[in-house]
Order: sequence, then C-alpha cells, then structure tokens
Amino acid sequence: MSIWLEAILEIIKITIPALIVFLTVYHLQKQFLEGQHRARMVDFRQDQQKTSLPLRLQAYERLSLFCERISIPAMILRVKSPNMTATELKYALMIAVQHEFEHNITQQVYISDQLWQIVKIAKNDVINTVSLVAGSVEPDAPSEQYASALYEHLETREFLPIDKALVAIKKEAGLLM
Repeated sequence: MSIWLEAILEIIKITIPALIVFLTVYHLQKQFLEGQHRARMVDFRQDQQKTSLPLRLQAYERLSLFCERISIPAMILRVKSPNMTATELKYALMIAVQHEFEHNITQQVYISDQLWQIVKIAKNDVINTVSLVAGSVEPDAPSEQYASALYEHLETREFLPIDKALVAIKKEAGLLM
C-alpha cells in the first residue's frame, strides 16, 4: 500500500470515531438545553399564573358586582330621591349605569372576549329598558310612577340578560378553579 492510502486510512480511523463522539455529544447537549428551556417555560407560566389568577378572579368578582349594581331594582333604591320626576330618575339611572361601566371597563383585559360581549349586552339591555319604559310614562310624572312601571316591565320579561351575564361570569370563573 502506498503511504497516501495508509495516511488516509489513519485519518479515517481517527475522524470517524471523533465524528461519532461529536454528534453524540451535540445531540445530548441539544436535548439537555431543550429540556432546560421547557422547564424554564413551565416555571415562567406557573409564576405568571400565580400572579394573574388573583387578578382574573378579582375581575370576575368585580363584574359580578357590576351586574348586581346595574340591576334596575338595585339602582332605583340607590339613586331615587324624593321629589324626582320620571325624567330625572331616567337620567340618573342611565348615568349610574355608565359610571359603573366606566369604573369596570378595564376588567375586560382579564376575561374572555365572549364574556365581555355578554356583559356589554346586559349593560345595553338595562339602558334600553330604562329608555323604553320612560316612553310609557309622562316626563313630569313622579319618579315613583316610573319606578313602578320599571318593576312591572321587569316582571313581564321571561329572562334578563343581566341574569345570563351573571351565570356566564360564574361559569367562566369556575373554569379557573
């Protein structure tokens, strides 16, 4: 055999085992680093969940309270005062709904888009009901007459979107637990 052939065989004898060792180490190191990355991501998500879970639960609590506060009977008790006219009560109710909504608008960040739409539908239904019933009462009528008309209207309705919103809030919050 020639010297060149012997040299090439010696190089191959050294190179092939070195290449096998290199590829094995590379593969093991890659798996190790990927495992470390996955473990860090799991830790990061758990830490993030520990931080965000209380905020999300608080958002559900606040939206439940929002729905309770914009229910027409609760608002009438809160905003009606003696000697108010029907028109004054109507505007006081609409302002109360809008203030409550503005106070809780940031909660949409912590809940699903679908739930936020349900909450907005409930809010809009309350405003529409307040406006609709106001049209059936004389503007200068006493607020008691308007409040009675609102109560009667609510009794005729089969379901209220605000009740559906409360059920949806409870259901979504229950999914977190």
